[in-house]
Amino acid sequence: MEFSIRKATKEDYESVSFLFRQVHELHVSERPDLYKENSTPVTQETFNSQLDDEKQHIFLATIEKEIVGVIVMEEVNIAENPFVNERKILLINSICTATAHQKKGIGKRMMKYAFDFGKNLNADSIELNVLENNQNAIEFYQSIGMTTKSRKMEFKFN
Repeated sequence: MEFSIRKATKEDYESVSFLFRQVHELHVSERPDLYKENSTPVTQETFNSQLDDEKQHIFLATIEKEIVGVIVMEEVNIAENPFVNERKILLINSICTATAHQKKGIGKRMMKYAFDFGKNLNADSIELNVLENNQNAIEFYQSIGMTTKSRKMEFKFN
C-alpha cells in the first residue's frame, strides 16, 4: 500500500477530526474517570491555533486523498536551572492511524517521520505519554526503539 505524509492545512479539519475522536474514544474507554465523552475533542479553533503556532506541527498520512493517520507534535524547550540541563524536546501530543488501516506500517512510518523531523530540529529527544494499560501502544513504541523514561503514578481516593 502506497501512502504519503504531508503537513496538515486548515482545510483538513473536517477530514481529520474522526482520528481525533478515535484517539479520544480510546482514552475514554481506558480511563473514564479522567476523560469525558466528547464527539468533538479537538475543535476547529484548536486545530487552527495549532497550525498557526510555529512550535506545533501536524502531519497527515494519506492514501491518495484519504487521510488515514495524524501525528501532532510540539517543540518544547527546557531551560537550564540548578536541577536540569537545558534541552529541546519534540513532544508527540497525539498519533493515530485509522482503525481500518492499522497494522500496515503507517504508524511506524509516521514515527520515523517524527524522528527525522526531530533530528532536523536538533531536538535532544522525542517524548510522548502513553496510558499504562494501553499495552498495544506500549509494545508499538518499544518495537521502534523507544524506552520508558519515567512513570507517573497515582493513588485514587474513590
